[in-house]
Order: sequence, then C-alpha cells, then structure tokens
Amino acid sequence: MMAPEPGPRTEPAQANEWGAALALLPTAATLGFYALPTSLQEQTLILFAPQIIAYLALGVWVTRNRDIVSRFGLEKCNVRDGLRWGLLTGLLLGCLNTFVILSVYPHLGYDISFLKTTPHGRLPLLVMVPWFIFGIAFLIELNFRGFLLGRLAALESGLWRSGLAQQLSPLALITGALIFAFDPFMVNTFQQLHWIAVWDGLIWGAIWLRTKNLYITIVAHAIEVIVMYSAVRFALS
Repeated sequence: MMAPEPGPRTEPAQANEWGAALALLPTAATLGFYALPTSLQEQTLILFAPQIIAYLALGVWVTRNRDIVSRFGLEKCNVRDGLRWGLLTGLLLGCLNTFVILSVYPHLGYDISFLKTTPHGRLPLLVMVPWFIFGIAFLIELNFRGFLLGRLAALESGLWRSGLAQQLSPLALITGALIFAFDPFMVNTFQQLHWIAVWDGLIWGAIWLRTKNLYITIVAHAIEVIVMYSAVRFALS
C-alpha cells in the first residue's frame, strides 16, 4: 500500500500569532505621509518614518511570537528552491524592468538621468554589487513580504471561507504592493520609476504567499536590482 503524499505545508495556526495588527502601523504611516504638507514631507525623519515604524513593529512582533523562522519561510530546506526560483524570477524581472527604464520611459518623454545622483548611483560599483544590494534586498523582503504582507494576510484570513482565497489573500497582496511602491523614500528617490515597484510587489508578494519561501523573494529582489543597476549605470555612464 502506497503512503499518502504529504499535504501542503501550513503555517502555525494564526490563533497562536500575537500582534498581526502591528502591520497596520507602517501602513497608516505611509498613508499619513501623503496627507502632510510638502514642507513636512521634505524632512528626512518624516521621509523615513514609515520604514522606521515598520522595523520597530517588526522588532516587537518578533519578541512576542514563536516559530519566526518558519513564519517567514526561512528554513534551511527552502534555500535550494529559493536560489533556483529566485535567480530565474530576478533575471526575468531584471531584463523586463531594464527595458522599461531604458526604452519605455525615455520614449514617453521622461528623463532618467537623475538616477546618477541617487544615493545608490553615487556609491561605488563594487560596494553596491553585490554586497549592498543583497543587504538591502534581505531587509526589504523581511519587512515588506515577511512581516507586512504576512501579517496583513493573517488579518485577512478570517474574511474568507475559501481556502484558495485565504492562500492568495488578495487584499493583503494589493495593499502590500502599494505600500511598498509608495514608500516615501522610494517615491522621493526614484520619482516616476517607483511605479515599477507595483508589479514587482505583486509578483514577489504572490510568490511568497504561494510558497512561504522568503529566500525566493530575497534572491529575486537582489538579482533583479543587480541586473537593472548594472545595465542602467552602464547606459548612463
């Protein structure tokens, strides 16, 4: 008699999770930023306030919950799939977004030369690639996918009776992608290019919700940025 195939891996019961609502704090901070007058939005502390609040909320959440590694999908068994699918996803998105930045946006009349003066553009190439980029990718994915999206999905899970809807968490997915794309620092730094982050956020978010493997989104994020950064830097040099 054949043994039954193992069912899909599930997260720890949401009832055992404390403080999923903490994800609403950076969400509210991002929305609140755009309600402020321009004079306040230009202040550095306020510009970074949503991210600061997000990491503080993440820190509090981590101290009050168990199974953090499994909730984020950072188990060792996920590393191989994370590298394989993350590399593929990152290369595909990197090539697509590089085309959009170098061809589509200039064709629409946008000037992308400002990218040379961003904080990322001013750093030496050997600092950005790959060390700084991988560090940024890890922190951003831990925050926006592992914490923000994961906790919003936990809050949303009670709204649906369908298991598929609970797994896809459409409201959390869309909200997480928009909060990611409209992060004040993102908008201030990359200007009109921040819209690219909307479909990045949707794709990375859907991957994380489907696989619960944060290594995939970390690697995909890093590889995509390396491809875009290298190509755009070369094109603008």
